[in-house]
Amino acid sequence: MKKEVRLYNVLFPIWLLWIFPQVWLVLLPGNLLIDCLVLTGALFVLKCRSKWAVVRQLWWKFWLLGFLADFVGVLWMMLALSIVSNAEAHSWWYDSLSYAMHNPFGHPAAFLWTLAAVALAGYCIYRFDKRAMKNCVLLSEGEKRKIALSMAVITAPWLFFIPMY
Repeated sequence: MKKEVRLYNVLFPIWLLWIFPQVWLVLLPGNLLIDCLVLTGALFVLKCRSKWAVVRQLWWKFWLLGFLADFVGVLWMMLALSIVSNAEAHSWWYDSLSYAMHNPFGHPAAFLWTLAAVALAGYCIYRFDKRAMKNCVLLSEGEKRKIALSMAVITAPWLFFIPMY
C-alpha cells in the first residue's frame, strides 16, 4: 500500500505564490499594514512623543524581519512534513504529525507542534525587532522591550492554526 504525502503550507499552499504571483500584491501590503498598525498602536499605548519618527525609522525593518521570522516557523512546520514522509504509514508519527500541516486541531501532537512553530516565530520576531531597535535613540530600553513583545505576540503567525480543509 502506497502512502500518500500531501504538502500543505501554513497560511495557504506555497505553490499559489508561484502559479499566481499576483497574490504577493495582496500579501505584502497586507502584512505591511498589520505591522505598521501594531507598531503605531504600541507607540500610542506607550504615549511615545515622537511616534511618527519611530514608525518612519522602523517600519521597513519590522516588515522584512517579520517575514524572516515567519519563514523560521514555516521551516519548523516543514520539519513535520519531513518526519511524516519518512515515517511508516499509520505509525504514531505519521498519524499525529500529518495533521500539523492541514488540521492542527486533529491531534494533540499536531496542536503542540503547530504551537511550537508559532512560539518559535514569535520568539524570532521579538529578538529580531529588539535588534532592529538597537540604534533607535527615540525609545527607552523598556519601550523597546514592550514594543518587541507586542509585535511578537500580535503578529506571530497565528494563522498556522487555521485548518486547510
